[in-house]
Amino acid sequence: MPEIINIIKGCLAGNRRDQELLYRRHASKLYGVCLQYSGNDEEARDILQEGFIKIFENLIHYKNEGSFEGWMRRIVVNTALEKFRSNHNLYRVDDIDNIPEPDADPENQDYAGLEAVDLLEIIRELPPKYRMVFNLFAIEGYSHKEISDMIGISEGTSKSNLSRARIILQKKVSIYTGLNKTVVNV
Repeated sequence: MPEIINIIKGCLAGNRRDQELLYRRHASKLYGVCLQYSGNDEEARDILQEGFIKIFENLIHYKNEGSFEGWMRRIVVNTALEKFRSNHNLYRVDDIDNIPEPDADPENQDYAGLEAVDLLEIIRELPPKYRMVFNLFAIEGYSHKEISDMIGISEGTSKSNLSRARIILQKKVSIYTGLNKTVVNV
């Protein structure tokens, strides 16, 4: 851990070598985060670049508390959220009573042959508003209240988008794995 502190100090001093070292050590992992929130590789690269600019600009605010990687991840996720908000019109949906929950029982699902990279690609095919809520809820662990505050939608809209994302994902996974189970269309 002391090495990362030295790299951070070098970055704060404007040392290009330390900045490059920080980028090289963390870019691939953070690019994976960007891919989760983007619609394509180009958008992911843009988010990564903007995220690293913010990381370098805000290094002075890192207090050496908690995970540095987690701190950087939060900046990249927030950068993706900003890009999402600027590119998408969001509408409130307050009635989600008619949206069925997908079958979440793992014993009723068979995902044979589905690799993590395949699942990531399926998630990236979701419509942007569903993908954003799905990632924030299922991957980052935010509550619907937190998501609604982050992207400016109601909690009901967040729940609705998550439910619809799950239905779409379940259908796509079933098609991918050749297990064309009946899925409720929305």
